[in-house]
Amino acid sequence: MSFFGNWMGGQRRSARAAKERLQLVLIHDRADLSPGKLEALKDDLIAVLSRHVEIDRRLVQVTLTSDRDQQRLVADIPLAPARVRRRESLT
Repeated sequence: MSFFGNWMGGQRRSARAAKERLQLVLIHDRADLSPGKLEALKDDLIAVLSRHVEIDRRLVQVTLTSDRDQQRLVADIPLAPARVRRRESLT
């Protein structure tokens, strides 16, 4: 591929990344949920769920997505391995 071909490919990747960042900003704006509020919500979810099940706090992810006219709050909350939960419940 020529120099110009490589350069144009880089521009397309940059344009795609910029578009994704703009979409993320719009989703946060439409949901009226700043990144700080989203992080506070994540902390609250972890606190509530930790009272009932053992979770792997390091891997919790909370994101906003948008499908046409609908925004979604998506929480991916992995549970701790069963043997860890069992061992802790015995003590």
